[in-house]
Amino acid sequence: MPRPKILLTRRWPTAVEAVLAERFDATFNIDDLPMTADAIGEALRTHDAVLPTVSDKLPASVFEGGAIRAKILGNFGVGYNHIDIAAAKANGIAVTNTPGVLTDCTADIAMLLLLSVARRGGEGERQIRADAWKGWCPTHMIGTKVSGKTVGIIGFGRIGKAFAQRCHFGVGMDVVFYNRSIVDPAEAARYGARQLPTVEDVLATADFVSLHCPGGAENRHLMNAARFAAMKPGAFLINTARGDVVDEAALVVALEAGVIRGAGLDVYEAEPHVPERLRGMENVVLLPHLGSATEETRNAMGMKVVDNITAFFEGREPPDRVA
Repeated sequence: MPRPKILLTRRWPTAVEAVLAERFDATFNIDDLPMTADAIGEALRTHDAVLPTVSDKLPASVFEGGAIRAKILGNFGVGYNHIDIAAAKANGIAVTNTPGVLTDCTADIAMLLLLSVARRGGEGERQIRADAWKGWCPTHMIGTKVSGKTVGIIGFGRIGKAFAQRCHFGVGMDVVFYNRSIVDPAEAARYGARQLPTVEDVLATADFVSLHCPGGAENRHLMNAARFAAMKPGAFLINTARGDVVDEAALVVALEAGVIRGAGLDVYEAEPHVPERLRGMENVVLLPHLGSATEETRNAMGMKVVDNITAFFEGREPPDRVA
């Protein structure tokens, strides 16, 4: 029987591409340039599987315009709010993701952002690179102590828990969190954390607010002008979740007005676009979506996709099916 025909929207780790080439009739994006919506739509009509990434957009319109051949979307990433799930299901397309394997690395990036914005690491490095440092003095680049402060976590899933563990047991922070469902207090205590009833309760308590909730739907602009105003004066925002969880325009205003003291961001509303006003702020640490960017994790993510589409085409249930 002919091997299923699959298409990857971007380049993947070499080891993963080698396995895909061995098992499937694979088409790779040799130039590694983002595909247009029209190109992805065409791929859905000419391939048995399309393997998108979290940076691809698959709205309902991508599934329109002709008979769909693809039967599965093997998404490279945990988040899948960039895919119109209802449209995929309506066209008989299964959707899978890659949970679990990027937990630690994403929590590490959140910790990096927290420490960097608190201790003004980005500013300091820029000053050195500009050859503008005049030497040590008692009032130079004073930051914020982290130990003993309170971190508030929005979303207490795998990554939220891993981040809580790092904050509490690693640097001695108090940890509070909001989660849509009730977490057993004994489970929360394993991570040095306690649950509060509402997002606003967390915002009013925390010196640092870190987002670890899914994007899209009801979480779009979860952090808006009202919620920035509800944060403690002098507090910081950390976002390694999804860009659309934060209203970027409201964040810019809150930072410029001093409503909050700073922010550490790894994700953005319209990636790769980052607002010029954000890029111009010294009290903001900006990373280019590095949450899962380690060799070990990206390979593991790719192999999750391999396992999912292999199971699907062998007639088994994909282990990470979300639709």
